[in-house]
Amino acid sequence: MSKPRLLITGISGFIGQALVEKLHKKYKIYGIYEKESSTSKNPEISEKRKWVVDLRNAPLMEVVVSTIQPDFVIHLAARSEVANSFDNYEEVADINYKGTVILAEALRKNVPNLKLFVMASTMETYGHQPASPFNEDTPQHPMAPYAVAKVASERYLEYMEYAYAFPFTILRQTNAYGRKDNSFFVVERIISQFCEDFWKIELGDPDPMRNFIYIDDLVELYEVLLEKYFTAQGETFVTGPNNAVAIGELYEMIADKFSDAWVGDPNDVVEWYTMPHRPGEIYYLNSDASKAKKVLGWEPKTSLDEGLDKTIAYWKEKTNYDKVWWPTCSGRTAADHED
Repeated sequence: MSKPRLLITGISGFIGQALVEKLHKKYKIYGIYEKESSTSKNPEISEKRKWVVDLRNAPLMEVVVSTIQPDFVIHLAARSEVANSFDNYEEVADINYKGTVILAEALRKNVPNLKLFVMASTMETYGHQPASPFNEDTPQHPMAPYAVAKVASERYLEYMEYAYAFPFTILRQTNAYGRKDNSFFVVERIISQFCEDFWKIELGDPDPMRNFIYIDDLVELYEVLLEKYFTAQGETFVTGPNNAVAIGELYEMIADKFSDAWVGDPNDVVEWYTMPHRPGEIYYLNSDASKAKKVLGWEPKTSLDEGLDKTIAYWKEKTNYDKVWWPTCSGRTAADHED
């Protein structure tokens, strides 16, 4: 029996790579890459199943999906750095919204047996809200170009379902972590700086509260969606978990896990507000995944404490942390370090 065909856009990114590692034995996976240099990733996939395509190229997208005839599509491709979207609003709207529309329309017209199109949306679509965990019924008030483009994409898919019975599911993801090759996002930014530049940690605003999902839990949710595709059609899910912490508190949690190599106050080595202030900062994002548990039987399993331990262990190994820092830093504080 042949494997179902799964097309993943943005497959060379953090979540895409994790999905390939988990699902390649169960699905025949095809990937859409933004550039040729990214195709070296995902060695589990045959080179013949890797396509370098600009999602905004409608004629080529129709050729791609017509050739692949996927049973399932996971749409991850996007400009995802929220802070950067304020200056790059045109590119974000073009790729995140227009690219989604072109892909979905290409599938509608050329893939009659599509079972499910899963779009990665975001908690950022909720914008300013009272400090209470959000669910799927919480009104959306997007306050960043990135979030506006995601809401527009959601609305377009809803129209397609109404007009053409297009089988979609929306996943409003929270902040995923557990990256191994990217220190832009806050969890990995804090950890990598402790591993690489122990005496100077530069961060942004300590006050915003965010919830965090470990990558293994998020991949499992995608796997469940594909398995229960008929149940998931037309539905929107938030991912949870309900574990929001202020960035300052997150920093303290991570700093405490490096306390074997130093003593003193972790605030001695951190410098806040070193990054540009985000226009219209959102100070509370948190979610309750009760619907996913009820409808899909899924809930996040990894606590923030456990997930941080796993992420730190990887970055310590990657940076040779224990060999570099343990002999020289034990018992020292920032005051002992020479400029």
